[in-house]
Amino acid sequence: MDIRMPVMDGHTATKIIRKMDRPDAATIPIIAMTAEAFDGEINNSLRQGMNAHITKPIDPQLLFSTLRKFCKPAQ
Repeated sequence: MDIRMPVMDGHTATKIIRKMDRPDAATIPIIAMTAEAFDGEINNSLRQGMNAHITKPIDPQLLFSTLRKFCKPAQ
């Protein structure tokens, strides 16, 4: 989830997703992606309901290891 999207920012989008009337709304992985690396922004992303926070420019190894934490293998 990009934090600085046009029209609706990532924090707002995350709050909307988390409040949806769907069984997976509370558990679907949402990973923040932003150039903001300050502790306050990281903590804010997690408070808004995101599961992790990755800063730009994206480090591919960090991205893939973070995705592996939240992706379940195909059954």
